[in-house]
Formats: sequence, C-alpha cells, structure tokens
Amino acid sequence: QVQLVESGGGLVQAGGSLRLSCAASGGTFSNYAMGWFRQAPGKERELVAAIRRSGSRQYYADSVKGRFSISRDNAKNTVYLQMNSLKPEDTAVYYCAAETLPRIIIATMANLYDYWGKGTLLTVSS
Repeated sequence: QVQLVESGGGLVQAGGSLRLSCAASGGTFSNYAMGWFRQAPGKERELVAAIRRSGSRQYYADSVKGRFSISRDNAKNTVYLQMNSLKPEDTAVYYCAAETLPRIIIATMANLYDYWGKGTLLTVSS
C-alpha cells in the first residue's frame, strides 16, 4: 500500500511563490508516474501537472504552463510542485497522486491514478 503525504500549502499573496512536496512511502516510488491535482470549492478535481517515472517528461494544464513546475527526486521518494506567479484562481486543495500502470503517455484523468494523498490547502489572496 502506497501512502502519500502532501505538505507546503498555506496562504500567499497573488504574485508570490510556493513549493508543494509529496512524500511517498510503502511502495517503489520510481515505478509510479506522479500527478498533482487540485480541487476548488464547487469545481471538479483537475490535473495540474504530472511527471513520468524517470522524470523525463512532464505534463501541465494550460492554466499553469509557464508558472508551475513539477519535479521528482526518486532517491527521496518525493515529488514537488513549484508554483510561481500565483493567482487567486489557483486557490484550491492540492492533491498528489500515484499512477502505477506503465503507460506510454502521461495519464491525465483522475480515475487512472491509484493512490492519493489527503491534500494540502493553498489560498492565494488578492
């Protein structure tokens, strides 16, 4: 069983930066593609960024391209989400998720991810 624990959320002003971390345990981290999702009140959960097992390829939602960066450290069993130029519309609970099925392309649908963290809240004030 894989456990995922997010950290790093908080309150930040618009234009600021923050880095989220997600620590994994209980499995072989390097075997999993990882994703960061977010869910704002009244909205569906959406994929923000994802990264392949080796870290060789990333996916970003259009809304965060050029502002967010996903990375991973397989030696530390951790995936990161660096968020810059934050906007109030980035306010949401951010979840990390692990996808265990080997795929050629990065999975973008939430139901393809097998393990989830409990989330960390990011609030961006204007």
